[in-house]
Amino acid sequence: MKASITVLGGDGIGPEVTREGVRALQKVAQLYGHEFTLTERDFGGIAIDNHSDPLPAATLESCLAADAILLGAIGGPKWSAPDAKLRPETGLLRLRKELGVYANLRPVAVHPALADSTTLKADVVRGVDLVFVRELTGGIYFGAKTRSATEASDLCSYTAAEVERVTRVAGRLAQKRRRKLTSIDKSNVLDTSRLWREVVTRVMKNEFPDVAVDHILVDAAAMHLIRRPVDFDVIVTENMFGDILTDEASMLAGSLGLSPSASLGDGKRGLYEPIHGSAPDIAGKGIANPVGTILSVALLLRHSLGLEAEARAVETAVATALDQGLRTADIAAGGKAVSTADAGAMIAALIAGN
Repeated sequence: MKASITVLGGDGIGPEVTREGVRALQKVAQLYGHEFTLTERDFGGIAIDNHSDPLPAATLESCLAADAILLGAIGGPKWSAPDAKLRPETGLLRLRKELGVYANLRPVAVHPALADSTTLKADVVRGVDLVFVRELTGGIYFGAKTRSATEASDLCSYTAAEVERVTRVAGRLAQKRRRKLTSIDKSNVLDTSRLWREVVTRVMKNEFPDVAVDHILVDAAAMHLIRRPVDFDVIVTENMFGDILTDEASMLAGSLGLSPSASLGDGKRGLYEPIHGSAPDIAGKGIANPVGTILSVALLLRHSLGLEAEARAVETAVATALDQGLRTADIAAGGKAVSTADAGAMIAALIAGN
């Protein structure tokens, strides 16, 4: 297969972890006889520095022409001053909108070898295997904004169509798993959440009658994710709630560095990235965990390129590496930690061919 992939290293540890994702892609191409054309572009803070735009025209053009996009992380203190006119995050919101990737899939699975690595009791997290489907291009992040010296506002709005399409993504995913969907909202307070609950209920009843559905308020969901996470399977929620809850859920697995994501729309092209930030405090030290990026590569192979065997080979390599004791600084728990590059090399070496 021939495929074009745009690589956006971004800022902080982004280029370091993305380098290991590229290593995994290259190993897959070698073993399975694929031809992946990888094009690197500036994005985020580095693009502000080099082009005065977090999403330069050449970067957007490359992304729109690609079969998939692999992103590291963006942002940092350098570009986050209160009076900053250009912010890396603005480029990310624009990119999501331009690509039309409205559904963000964030799987969280606890590897047996890491059940004791989290801050929760092992018997609470053991067996956790859930997926968040976060609506990605609506809600408060994209609403009208106002600000003065004494007042600010951010508008949160959703249309029924926006809720319908992300619910269908979640419903189809639930049908392939345990046929259980949890929808999270704040319908006791917010009108957007009341619309959300009504639409989810209607779509699931009419189009996915074989999937059991329950609704939970976001504050209760935050509690239950820690108290009984194994009960969840597929979770669908709006943009801001999903942003917050998925970071919380990543701690079930032991570290933000372990969690991948896929941002998808109506076509096959997607945006793939670990859910962690740019971590400027450890940038350049070679200690960042590349597992979330490498697992994002597996999602890229599966969802955008339709290469299921290759995706499973990458996921198996990660699992085997963890079984064999691979630990980066974030999950070493006082033991011996390997570097970002060594972790990526170990995983790549374990990827098996046909």
